[in-house]
Amino acid sequence: MTYKNILVHADLSPHAAARYAMACQVALAHEAHLVGAAFTGLTAACYRDASFGYGGMLAPAELEAVSNQSAEALDRFVVQAANAGASYERRISDDDAETGLILQARYADLLVLSQSDPALSGPSFLRQLPEHLALHGGRPVLLVPHAGKFEHIDQHALIAWDGSRAATRAVTDALPLLRRSCRTTVAVFHAQTPYGMHGEQPGADIALYLARHGVRVEVAQQHAPAGLDIGNALLSLSADIGADLLVMGAYGHQRWREVILGGVTRRVLESMTLPVLMSH
Repeated sequence: MTYKNILVHADLSPHAAARYAMACQVALAHEAHLVGAAFTGLTAACYRDASFGYGGMLAPAELEAVSNQSAEALDRFVVQAANAGASYERRISDDDAETGLILQARYADLLVLSQSDPALSGPSFLRQLPEHLALHGGRPVLLVPHAGKFEHIDQHALIAWDGSRAATRAVTDALPLLRRSCRTTVAVFHAQTPYGMHGEQPGADIALYLARHGVRVEVAQQHAPAGLDIGNALLSLSADIGADLLVMGAYGHQRWREVILGGVTRRVLESMTLPVLMSH
């Protein structure tokens, strides 16, 4: 597997530039084509207004303002992609970001988003965009933390391995990045539970799989310290070993418009300190 089509969300968030930089970095490393996608949300807005008897039509000034915001976001993306020397294109859609990104992710190898920032105001569905896409996008999601600078993701990757379907999917989806990483550590927490999940030597089978794919890998069996959940233990381990990329499965489900996440997934999404690749 290789990355040849990378989709990045374009908006006017103060974190967009870091997101574009990460997308450009991966696109250049893998000789991939970069697609910047912006969404006006007008389709959803008109449908909602029509449903509540408002006529389903926004004022011309409102239409123009929303369209101009999306165009400006794409202009900024184009400048950054062009300056980086990446192959790129711009797309604008009247879908909302949730719907539009899921549709367009079907034709991409990787989706690049930013971690939700609780300090920013906005609709709740936008704050849940990363987890929604991780669970429903059908493609790996590379999330960029809203704080910090991340100039590379090819020095030391950390894999959260529990033998599950989601973790297996994440490892497979991350192979293009893992092959380029100078070093990869497979972390197995509480390897004896559940019984039989990891085999006779916990982590050995997935390490052999990775090695056969050209990944430079080592295994570290871990136990979360008393009082520290596995999500925080993962982030603490990533800091201790100097990891610049965390690879993990995304666990959760949708209940109406609310995303119900597993504890480790929720903790990492809330507190990530390094780029995270998630798959469901």
